[in-house]
Amino acid sequence: MSIIHVRNLTREFKTFKRREGVRGALQNLFVRDYQMLRAVDNISFDVERGEIVGYIGPNGAGKSTTVKMLTGILIPTSGELVVNGLVPHRQRYQHTKQIGVVFGQRTQLWWDIAVIEAFKLLRKIYEIPLPDFETRLRRFEEILELSDFLYIPVRKLSLGQRMRCDLAASLLHNPPLVFLDEPTIGLDIAVKARVRDFIREINREYKTTVILTTHDLNDIEELCERVMIIDSGKIVYDGNLQVLKDRLGGKRRVVFDFYHPVSRERLEGALNGLGLGPAGDTLTLHRVSAFQWECSFDKTQVSASRLIEKVMDLLAVRDLILEEPAIEDVVKRIYEDKGLLDEVVD
Repeated sequence: MSIIHVRNLTREFKTFKRREGVRGALQNLFVRDYQMLRAVDNISFDVERGEIVGYIGPNGAGKSTTVKMLTGILIPTSGELVVNGLVPHRQRYQHTKQIGVVFGQRTQLWWDIAVIEAFKLLRKIYEIPLPDFETRLRRFEEILELSDFLYIPVRKLSLGQRMRCDLAASLLHNPPLVFLDEPTIGLDIAVKARVRDFIREINREYKTTVILTTHDLNDIEELCERVMIIDSGKIVYDGNLQVLKDRLGGKRRVVFDFYHPVSRERLEGALNGLGLGPAGDTLTLHRVSAFQWECSFDKTQVSASRLIEKVMDLLAVRDLILEEPAIEDVVKRIYEDKGLLDEVVD
């Protein structure tokens, strides 16, 4: 059975349009123009146990509203929602004991007490057996490197230290499902890498299911095989991330570093037959320096191995770099043109 089962889930909010100015403010007191806003619009999906799923979309798309319904904070307007056998908003007490939640801009720890004391309080709240608590805490200390600040008050921690502690706190009771909302926001490169390693490790070791919502698409690319994209309350894509990149990723790029200066004519001669043409065609060239050339090509039309082989057969290559399309570019194209997804879904 899926750990998350969602069918035709909808959430509406009643809002009113505020009038401008003092006169408008007075009118608002007596006459209000109400309208219904559909934040989540009839979405359906299932998440299997042990998956790491990226849930992404532009601001206002409905990500947070969906997560709040999945965690039991909001009641759906209509539809069916079951999380690990429970209906979140109806069985909130039982539900909160089987999930973990991390919000990147908020902490679940007590501000004025030491981190270790906050962990001990959570052990009491979640009724975690002492041997299990000590085993997990030692494991989390090792992966997240918590030892240096376990006895420091939470208010004195840096953002990176606090985020690592929040991650540990959300998983002390070993929930089968955890929701991570912007878990690496504002973190430096080293701390981001440590957090990503931790998420992979708890997923591998404890089979923890992870729902990841973030605007840092590097997190999605590093951690998720499956991605769901929501826009205007509707899920516009639910599938494999690599398939999305392959279909909509645009052009790959190879940068060749040669031992000797290479002219355009010599390089074009080496690439003869691969569809070389003006900008926008199958393959284009850009001179970086006398020793370096960049080849951009449509991966559906040109084989990278064939291209590299043809160049290396005729020219002395010192080094090369092969780059895939960035996930940021793919998602940006989708946000700008929703019609692009039709060919992927088909």
